[in-house]
Amino acid sequence: MHLAYPAVLAVLLFCVGLYGVLARRNAILVLMSVELMLNAVNLNLVAFDVWLRDALHAGQALTLFTIAVAAAEIGIGLAIVLLVYRNRGSSDVDKLTDLAERPTEDEQAQPQSQQQAEAAA
Repeated sequence: MHLAYPAVLAVLLFCVGLYGVLARRNAILVLMSVELMLNAVNLNLVAFDVWLRDALHAGQALTLFTIAVAAAEIGIGLAIVLLVYRNRGSSDVDKLTDLAERPTEDEQAQPQSQQQAEAAA
C-alpha cells in the first residue's frame, strides 16, 4: 500500500477542519470541524501502523483511544453549546462574552482621572 494516498487524504481532511475552526462562528460547526481534524489524525495513525507493519498495532490502539476522547469531548461540548443556546438564544462564538473579565468601576474611573491629569499638565 502506498503511504501517499491516505496521507494526502488526511492532509485534505485536516485542512478542511482547520478552515472550519477558523472561519465558522457557529459553535456546533466548530465542534464538527474539530472532529474532522481528529479523524484526519486517526487516518494517519492507522496508515502509518499498516505501513510500518507494527506487531503491537500501536497506531490502531491509539486511534481507539482518540475516538474515545473525541466522543467525550463532543458530549461535553454539545452540552455546553445547548446550555449557551438556551440562555442566549444564539450559539455564535463571537457573542460569548460571559467569561470575559469586565472592568470594575474603579478601573473604569481610572482612565478618566489620568486624562484629567494629562489635561492639567
